[in-house]
Amino acid sequence: MDAARAAIVRPAGSVDALVRLGTADMRQVDRIIANRMQSPVATIPALADHLINAGGKRLRPLLTVASARLAGARDDACLKLAAAVEFIHTATLLHDDVVDSSQLRRGKVAAHLIWGAPSSVLVGDYLFARSFELMVEAGSLAALDILAKASGVIAEGEVLQLTRAHDLNLGQDVYLEIIRAKTAELFAAAAESGAVSAGASDQQRRAMRSYGLNLGLAFQLADDALDYGGATETLGKNAGDDFREGKATLPLLLAIARTGAEEAAFWDRTIGQKDQSEADFRRARDLIVSSGALDATLDLAADFAEQAKTALHAMAAGQWRDALADLADFAVSRRA
Repeated sequence: MDAARAAIVRPAGSVDALVRLGTADMRQVDRIIANRMQSPVATIPALADHLINAGGKRLRPLLTVASARLAGARDDACLKLAAAVEFIHTATLLHDDVVDSSQLRRGKVAAHLIWGAPSSVLVGDYLFARSFELMVEAGSLAALDILAKASGVIAEGEVLQLTRAHDLNLGQDVYLEIIRAKTAELFAAAAESGAVSAGASDQQRRAMRSYGLNLGLAFQLADDALDYGGATETLGKNAGDDFREGKATLPLLLAIARTGAEEAAFWDRTIGQKDQSEADFRRARDLIVSSGALDATLDLAADFAEQAKTALHAMAAGQWRDALADLADFAVSRRA
């Protein structure tokens, strides 16, 4: 399948500078993660390792570390929080893949297809428990409060999405509410908790939360677009998974609104009734691209990325701030 390409040129961005700056810290975070996912119950570390070490970018824990360093941290108080953030994220992925019956995750067979759904859910629960141990050990009650509340918000977002998953009349405002809760909240909490662990001022704390929230919204919208505009070999999941699962994501919702009565029967059959043939995804992708829905989704993602970069103005200029600004652009322009 050829990847569909948006016509508008957007800032490319990069994660390279942030990865370089965070290399030493993330090496320690990785050691904490490896140590804390161990258990005498062999299935737990095997299943957790299958996902945790499957080549993910570790953006959320890296964001925690970057936020702390940008706020002036000179110690390692943020490292356990970063590991906790990765465990929360991994737990939600394990649960999501069971709920969505996903086939691939990060380019590998989804864990629930190897160990079964019950084991995947329970290992996710185990990682949640480990994350809270790490939060307590980090010694910041404020950071614990941020991440604990975020865990609840994420669960609310997942349930809300589940109840509206195949709703062809879902409004953009409700859709943004869903992704704000299920995706952007963890980005926001990762950034805010890192700043708090460094003793950031209230203004800096709010700025980093705003940065993380807007980054997360940009990231999820770009992810939604990639499902229709990307290629399987670069995504780490099957292109078209959202379509095949009948998920009402923004590109789909915009295309439904823009194609109107002419394609109503197609959308009702493929999404409403989940009656699909092999050719239906290609047709859906063509409609999404030709209607401008793909570009509109990426335009909105770019708007959120700009808001994220604006929030950084409250922080001290320097390499960390520049790298986080590049990350915001990368969230929109990435191909995987």
